[in-house]
Amino acid sequence: MVDSEATTRSIQVTVRSSYVPERSLPAQGRWFFSYRIRISNRGSVPVQLLNRHWVITDAHGGMEEVRGPGVIGEQPVMAPGESHEYTSFCPLGTPFGTMEGSYEMVTEDGERFWVKIGQFTLSQPLAVN
Repeated sequence: MVDSEATTRSIQVTVRSSYVPERSLPAQGRWFFSYRIRISNRGSVPVQLLNRHWVITDAHGGMEEVRGPGVIGEQPVMAPGESHEYTSFCPLGTPFGTMEGSYEMVTEDGERFWVKIGQFTLSQPLAVN
């Protein structure tokens, strides 16, 4: 199931998130989540991902911004029709939160633009008795 999907200038970003119970310690106020991102170039020119910007919000409204080069140490180039996928992680101090952000891309001729990463939820599943 896709948690978020957004397209900017023919670059599609889809996200799937999940709770990671084996790395979480709720009794100590730590919840751990993973998210899988697929970036697809649906356009007609190659693009390279240069930078990322994340806004992470916890259940209390606390917000953290994360900026940096590439994703998981890479700055992938995607030709038309190609995709790049990766998995990353987010620790939170609450059992619920959200993430959203953007990627800075550049075309072969040096044009830079930002691609939206739609908001998605980080949530510990409810216990069912």
